[in-house]
Amino acid sequence: MLGPAGTGKTMMAKALPGIMPPLTPREAIEVTRVYSSRGLLDSSRGLVSARPVRTPHHTASSPAIVGGGAIPQAGEISLAHNGILFLDELPEFSRNVLETMRQPMEDHVVTIARSHGTVEFPASFMLVAAMNPTPRGDVGPGEAGQREMARYLSRLSGPLLDRIDLHVEAPAVPWSELSKKATGTDTATMREKVANARTRSIKRQGEIPNSRLKGRELDVIMSLDDGARILLEQAMTQLGLSARAYDKIRRIALTISDISGSESVKAEHIGEAVQYRLLDRKL
Repeated sequence: MLGPAGTGKTMMAKALPGIMPPLTPREAIEVTRVYSSRGLLDSSRGLVSARPVRTPHHTASSPAIVGGGAIPQAGEISLAHNGILFLDELPEFSRNVLETMRQPMEDHVVTIARSHGTVEFPASFMLVAAMNPTPRGDVGPGEAGQREMARYLSRLSGPLLDRIDLHVEAPAVPWSELSKKATGTDTATMREKVANARTRSIKRQGEIPNSRLKGRELDVIMSLDDGARILLEQAMTQLGLSARAYDKIRRIALTISDISGSESVKAEHIGEAVQYRLLDRKL
C-alpha cells in the first residue's frame, strides 16, 4: 500500500486478519510446531488457533527476519507462517534484509545453512507492506516531488516488488468523505465473500490456493474470452510487465472472479487486476 501518512494503511493491515478464513487443523499444527521450536507456545492453550500476525520493526536484522543464529531458530517470516507478516515503512528496512526474503517468498520455505548442518523452516506467509511516497510522508508539488518519490521507491528492488501481488494506492481521504456516514462493506460480509471464494477454488483445484497456481495450471483452469485476452495482451505490452507479473495478474483476476461469483474470468476482472500493479506503472 502506497500513500501519504495518516491515510489508514496500518489500520487496514491490522483489520485484514478479521476477513481471513480460520486455520485448518493442518495449518494449526504447522504454526504450533514453529512456535514450539522458539519456546513461544502457551502450553495451557494447546494448538495455536488464530492466524499469526507479525509486525517487526524496520530496524530488525536479517537473522531476526528470516531466521538464523549459531543454533538456527525461526525468524519472523516463519513465525508468520500461515498468517500475516506486516512490514510498515517498507523502504526503511535494510535493503539486504528485504532481499533475503525474496527466496522464501517464492519457495514458501527458508533454508538456514550452518557448518554443522542445514535447517529448513516453513515460511508460507502473506506479506503486507505499507509505505509513504517520500520520507517526509507526502509528495511535494511538481517534478521535484515526483523525483523525490522516485528516489524513495528506488530503495526497493524491482525483483522484490515483482514478487508482491498487489500494489495499491491509499490516497488521502478528504474531509467530505470522513464526515459522511460509513457506507463500506462490513467485516462479516467481507469474511463471507472470502470464504465463498475459497470454497469455489477448492472445488475447482483442490487445496491449492489461487496464489500457488503455476502458469500451466492457469492455462488449464482459466478460459479467457477475446476481450479479456486482448486487454491482458495490451497491458503486458504497454507496461512491459515480466512473465512473473503475467501469471500474477491471471491469479489475481481469477480470485476477483471467485469473489464476485463469476463462472469465468472476464475483461473487467483482468482490468481490475492490472490496476493492482501500481508500482509497475511508476517504475
